[in-house]
Amino acid sequence: MRFSINIPNFGDFADPRNVATVAAAAEQTGWDGLFVWDHVLHRQHQDRPFGDPWMLLTAAALATSRIRLGTLLTPVPRYRPQQLARQVATLDHLSGGRVIFAAGLGGPIEDEYRSFGDTAEPRLLAQRLDEGLELLMRFWSGEPVNHHGQHYEVRDVTMPPASVERPGPPVWIGGFWPHRPPMRRAARWDGAAPLFETARHGHVPDAAEVRELVSYVRKHRTAGAEHPFEFVLGGATPPDAAKAKDVIGPLHDAGATWWDERQVQTGPDLDRLPPVLRRIEAGPPVV
Repeated sequence: MRFSINIPNFGDFADPRNVATVAAAAEQTGWDGLFVWDHVLHRQHQDRPFGDPWMLLTAAALATSRIRLGTLLTPVPRYRPQQLARQVATLDHLSGGRVIFAAGLGGPIEDEYRSFGDTAEPRLLAQRLDEGLELLMRFWSGEPVNHHGQHYEVRDVTMPPASVERPGPPVWIGGFWPHRPPMRRAARWDGAAPLFETARHGHVPDAAEVRELVSYVRKHRTAGAEHPFEFVLGGATPPDAAKAKDVIGPLHDAGATWWDERQVQTGPDLDRLPPVLRRIEAGPPVV
């Protein structure tokens, strides 16, 4: 099992220097990854400064040499695919192939989309997500792309350099369980990074629900099913390794392959550097 740190892209973590500090501390104390949020607007937190996630991850990449880096997660329909492909590929090269690309619709949808005059219709956003993901993989190939889709058009475009990771960075898909469509989408890619209706950000999910989700995704795995597939769960655990093991052990047994350490979203420490550093320095759980 691997272990990552999860931070928002606002508050103390709007400053790339703080994110670099977090990344370096995580690498030094044995964590395996750092993931940042990707929001342009979250009205619940809009009184705080926000940072661009790709700039924050650039700082993290320059401060580290081993840990995996990425967003958790990027709302692909909010981007132009060509712009997003460039940003991810640049980070992938800078980091030496350490990027993991987590994708979804994002949210809150009203904040992230309708506030800027875009559609907030989930069905249309899901179409853009699927079409955008396919385009990203083609752009990362470094091969010529021609595409005439429902939402995007590309005319004889090549976007070298190809990504370091082949055929591209691993793609994880997020969504709220027990909603089935996001997890069917995840089954077509490299990992599932769900939240749970019964355990929101920072709260530990129920092991029985995790077993149900893992079984559902495995049932829908077809193409590429022989390749490794990640089940990424998260929450807040105590810094004491034995107590943390009691929390994570049942989830590991249910099929989780990554544990993403998070502050509770409604708590006071979500976007503050000192408590996050204290948790990092206590080290990852041991399962």
